[in-house]
Amino acid sequence: MKEIHAVIRPQKLPRLREVLRAVPGFPGMTITRAVGCGATARHAPNSIKEELTDFTDKVRVEIITPDELADTLVDHIVGVASTGQTGDGLVWVTEVQRAVFIRKTVGTDSL
Repeated sequence: MKEIHAVIRPQKLPRLREVLRAVPGFPGMTITRAVGCGATARHAPNSIKEELTDFTDKVRVEIITPDELADTLVDHIVGVASTGQTGDGLVWVTEVQRAVFIRKTVGTDSL
């Protein structure tokens, strides 16, 4: 299993959701709001106001998926999220040792 992590522009999320949901076997995703800044700045902040507002809104997408689907999902994420501009985001993949769905078993009184 793999975990796909992506940090993308928020306005790209509706299209990404549409594209990924059309992929057979798509397992679902978790979305979190995030803010960030790049390693290279266009200019050094001159004031505390600039220092505090030098962050851009992003969303973080996380998907746990079977190995055979990971490359396809990454390709779709990159295709949808790319505008060709600095700040489009980042995608990375990590190995997952174990993942378990958490469900309550009906009729069970004890944990």
